[in-house]
Formats: sequence, C-alpha cells, structure tokens
Amino acid sequence: MNILVTGGAGFIGSAVCRLLVQNPENKVINIDKLTYAGNLQSLKSIENFRNYKHYCVDICDEQKILSILKDENIDKIMHLAAESHVDRSIDGPAAFVETNVVGTFRMLSAALTYWRELPTDKKVDFRFHHISTDEVFGDLPFNEGIFTETTPYAPSSPYSASKAASDHFVRAWHETYGLPVVLSNCSNNYGPFHFPEKLIPLVILNALHEIELPIYGQGNNVRDWLFVEDHAKALELVVTQGFIGESYNIGGREERTNLSVVETICDILDMKRPRASGKNYRELITFVTDRPGHDRRYAIDAAKIEADLGWKPTVTFEQGLEKTIDWYLDNEWWWRPIREKTYTGERLGQA
Repeated sequence: MNILVTGGAGFIGSAVCRLLVQNPENKVINIDKLTYAGNLQSLKSIENFRNYKHYCVDICDEQKILSILKDENIDKIMHLAAESHVDRSIDGPAAFVETNVVGTFRMLSAALTYWRELPTDKKVDFRFHHISTDEVFGDLPFNEGIFTETTPYAPSSPYSASKAASDHFVRAWHETYGLPVVLSNCSNNYGPFHFPEKLIPLVILNALHEIELPIYGQGNNVRDWLFVEDHAKALELVVTQGFIGESYNIGGREERTNLSVVETICDILDMKRPRASGKNYRELITFVTDRPGHDRRYAIDAAKIEADLGWKPTVTFEQGLEKTIDWYLDNEWWWRPIREKTYTGERLGQA
C-alpha cells in the first residue's frame, strides 16, 4: 500500500509510521507541517528507510495535498493531523477550528478530487480513514455508562467540538459524495514519544525534576487508557479491513482516576529512580483549581472492533506505564530539548 499519514510527526502519527514501514511492501508518506508538537526526532529510527518520506506541508493547502496524492499514487489516507490539547483549545480555540475543521475539509476536498479520477480498481480499494477521539461524546457519570459507536455527540471543550465537527464532515462526504471513509474514536493514548505537556509525561518529567505534580480538582476524573502501540495496530486494521462508512471505538478497557495514574507513576519512580532525599514522589502531588468544562469520565466499549476486526489490546496499563517510564528514563536526548526550548511548564496536561 501507498499510505498517506497526516500528522505523522506527532505522538500517535509517529507510532503509526514506525509500525507501517516495517512492512517493506508499504510506502509511507508523512505529511506534517511540524508545529510545536510535531517532532521528526520521533521518527529518527525510520528516517532513512527507503519506503518512508516526509513532506513539510500544511493540511489546509488543498492543492499541495492533491499534488502529493497524485505524485505518490496514494491508496489510503490516515488523517491524524490535529490540534489536540484541551487546555490550549480553551486559551486559543481559533487554531483548533483552522486545523481540525478547515484542515479536515481541505483534506476531504483533495481526497474526493483524487478519488474521482482513479481507475475503477484503485477507486474500490481507496480509503479515507479519519482518526478521532472519545471526547466528542462528552462525558459519563462516574458509576455507569460506556461510549459506543452510537452514543450521541456532546462535546464539552473547543477541542472536542472541533473534532466532532470534523467527524461530521467526514460522514457527510461519504453520504453526499460517496467517498469511501472509515472512522475511529480512541480513548486516552500514552507511551513513548508523548509530548511533555500531557498528563503522564508531564508527571514523569516533573517528578524527575522534583517539582510539583499538578492535578486538577481532587483528581477524581476518570480516563480509559490505551497504549499507543496497541492503538497503531488497531488503526492499521481499520484502514485495511474496516467496512466503508463505519466507525470503530478503540479503547484499552483500563479506566483510572487521574489521581491513581499520578500515584502509580510516583510509586514506580520510587523503585526505579529514588529521590536523593529519601522522600517519596507522592509528596510532590499538588491539587490545583479545576479547569472549565472538565469532563468527569470517559469509557470506551471496544466490542465492535474486537468482534469485526479481531483486535484487542495486548498491553495492560501497568505494563504500558512501566514501559513508558523506562523509555523516558532512557531517552533524555528526545525530551530534554523539548522541555528546555519549547515547553514552559505552565500547562497542566490533564486529559
């Protein structure tokens, strides 16, 4: 397959690129304009692969995207490029509308023009896979309920509203124009190469620097956690085997409160990198004022993708968290330049 991955220098996108290039029959084309969260260092292990190429292009540049689709003879599009941090969306929602809504519209327009010109056999096999989030569904009570593919949309933040809008545009392009699309909505990802403003890497790195570990409210908000490499494998299945027009929820079935996530990180670090003072890392936990519209709980029902495509997560939260912490301990070369040059430490990284 010739696969176009948008946002391939981001956290999930880079995991997808690293996975797909392992098959020498794939050609992976990464489109990423390299904003603050895009980092080609996350692709260092594959940058010299003959079946990998990066274009520094904005997804809003429809004509350039169309040109790349034609030049690279693309079979599948995996659209991951997005602004994705809730706190940033509260401070500056315009960028989220531009990238997540307008950018998706431009991608769809380019894809439709390209698809219409394909020969019949290529047209049948073409897919536009839109990767989204469980946050479009709003939130759940603490003690009941779970998101399914038919859960009504009820976004709470500018970020989730922009992703909900992009989901609707993708479905509209399928229903109105016949573009062969598949969609997926995932729970909270974590793992290596995660940008340091997000909860898990923020807590790991703050702890290593022995500074406060900020938690919104009382830390009672619940998230379902999914190891990024498991997610990448699910996305490969969706784009290759998913049924046209269908959406698939992808989750880890690993619900945890934010407080329990932070405490677990502290406990693992107590074993792997004890503080010189002999104190435990939990003493660095600080509760701060909750953010506006903070969703209570997310929980994904992944039964559909499990039944239809045979996918299941292979990494438990405890296994994945230990792998993630080990990676950050061993790869200071990746995170230190980000921490020192582009990350101010002001954002709290709650998801």
